[in-house]
Amino acid sequence: MTTDELDLFFTRTPDPATRKMGLVVGGSLSKGLTVKLDASAPVEEMAVGRYVVIEGTEMRFFGMITDVALGNTNPMIESAPPDVSDPFLNQIHQGTTVFGVLHVSPMLVLDVEASEPRPVKTIPGHFANVRAATEDDVNLVFGPEDDTHFYIGDPLDMENIHVNIDLQRMAERSVGVFGKSGTGKSFLTRILLSGMIRKNAAVSLIFDMHNDYGWQIQTESRKAVKGLKQLFPTQVAIFTLDEESSRRRQVQPDYVVTMRWEDISPEDLEMLKTTLNLSDQMIGAAYTLRKIWGKNWIKRLLDADKDELEDLSAETNVIRASVDALSRRLTKLSRFKFIRDSWRGDSAEEILRYIDKGISVVLEFGRYGNALEAYILVANYLTRRIHKLYVERMEKALGSAEDEPRPLMIVIEEAHKFLDPQIARQTIFGIIARELRKYNVTLLVVDQRPSGIDEEVMSQVGTRITALLDNERDINAVLTGVSGAGSLREVLARLDTKQQALIMGHAVPMPVVVQTRSYDEDFYASIVPAHVHLNKSERINLMRGDEEEGID
Repeated sequence: MTTDELDLFFTRTPDPATRKMGLVVGGSLSKGLTVKLDASAPVEEMAVGRYVVIEGTEMRFFGMITDVALGNTNPMIESAPPDVSDPFLNQIHQGTTVFGVLHVSPMLVLDVEASEPRPVKTIPGHFANVRAATEDDVNLVFGPEDDTHFYIGDPLDMENIHVNIDLQRMAERSVGVFGKSGTGKSFLTRILLSGMIRKNAAVSLIFDMHNDYGWQIQTESRKAVKGLKQLFPTQVAIFTLDEESSRRRQVQPDYVVTMRWEDISPEDLEMLKTTLNLSDQMIGAAYTLRKIWGKNWIKRLLDADKDELEDLSAETNVIRASVDALSRRLTKLSRFKFIRDSWRGDSAEEILRYIDKGISVVLEFGRYGNALEAYILVANYLTRRIHKLYVERMEKALGSAEDEPRPLMIVIEEAHKFLDPQIARQTIFGIIARELRKYNVTLLVVDQRPSGIDEEVMSQVGTRITALLDNERDINAVLTGVSGAGSLREVLARLDTKQQALIMGHAVPMPVVVQTRSYDEDFYASIVPAHVHLNKSERINLMRGDEEEGID
C-alpha cells in the first residue's frame, strides 16, 4: 500500500451507520448500559431515542439511547479546565481526558439462530462494541411492510428507514393516543385509522367530536387536508347528528342519526353526572321515574305540571326537590334537535348494517361537538347498543370464526370523561377496555389528560402512542405498568412538539420513538386503494353487498 493510499485509509470518514460509536464500560439489566463514546463519535450527534446495536461475544443487542452525559478521567478538569484554544491540545483531550457517555437501555436480542428478536434477559460484557442501528437492523426488529404491518414513521435521525407497526396485534387490544393539545393527536389518529382501513385490520366507529375525520379538515395554517371519506369513499360512511352543519361544509352524509327520548336511560344519565351536575339523589329519582312511568319517563317529566309532581311525591318516596332539580337539568337536553318524540328508524341498527359490510362509520357531531353532554350521551347510548348486539352475535357464533362479527374499534375523544375512576367500572367503555376483544370490540381512546383515566383501564390499553406530555401526572399515567418506565420517562419528555411520538405496547416488539409520517399528498398517494375511483352505481352495489370482495 502506497503512502497516499495509507493517508486516504486513515483520513476517510467511515459510514455513520456502521462506524463504531463506543464501548460498553458498565451497567446492569435493570438500569441500562453505560457506554464510553469513541473520540470519532461527536456527543452532539447522539440523541435520546436513537437506536444502537451492541455487538456481544455471541449475541447482538438492540437498544435505545435514554440519556447523554459528559465524563472525564480527572475531576479537576471540571474546576480547572485546560486551555483548549490550541486546536492540537483540544484534540488530545477529546476522547482521552474528556469524553461522552451514553446510557443505553437494551431492549431485544438479535440472535441469528432465532426466527425473530427475543426480549433481553442478559447484557453484553465489558468493552462490547456499540454502533448505530442500520436499516437491516430496524427491519429485523419491526418487520417489513406487508398485509398486517403498516408504515407509521421513521426512527429519530434515521431517514428513509421505516418503522412498521403490526395492525392486527394493535386491533387485538384497546389503543391509546395521548399528547398535549396541539401535538397532532388527530393527524396521528387519522394515519392509524387509514392504515386500519387500508389493511382491513378492523372496521371503525369514530365519534367525531370536532368533525376532524370525515370529509375535510383544516390545519392550523388554514390548509385543507383530506378526511377518511375522501381517501376511502367506498370504505367510509359519514353519519351526522347535525345535517345543517354537514350541508354548510358541503358534506353529503350517508345517514342522519336521531334519538328518541325513550332511548335515554338512567344509566346514560350516570355518564352525565359531572357534566349536568346531577346528584346521587337525582340519579336515584331517575331510576324510580323509569320504573313508574316506563321508557318515556323523561318526556313525561319535562311536560309534567305541578299537580302531577305533587301526586308523584305523595305516592312514592321520591323527594320533590330532587325531581324538580332533575327536570331543570334535563331541560338542557331539549335544545338538541336530534332527540325527538318519535322516530321510525334505529341509528344503532343502521350503523351495524354498514359495519357488517366492512364500512367504517364517522359520526360527525356538527354544532353539537361543543356540547360535551351531547357527545357523551350519544357515544354512550350507541356504544351500549352496539356492544349488546355484538355480544349476542358472538354468543350465537359459538366459537365459529366465520359467523363472528367483524372486529370493531370504537374511537372516542376526551376519553377521560368516559373512563373517570369513579365511573369507569360501570360504563360500557370501561367494560370494553377490560374485555380485551372478548366480543370482537376494542377502543381507540384519544386524550390529552391520560391521568384522568382509571388506572385499571389504562393497564388494559395494549398499545400506547404518546406525543409530547408536560404534566408529570400524565407522564406517570402513560408509563404505568411499562417495563423500563424510568428510562423511557426522559425519552418522552424530550419529544418535539409536533410529529414525534413514543410507541410502546402490543403492536411493536419494543418501545420506539418515531418521526411520524406527514399527512400530505405523498401519504394520500401511498394509502389510496386501487378501487377508489369506483363509479356511483358500483358504490351502491358495494353497499348492497353485491360486491363485498371489492372491499380492501
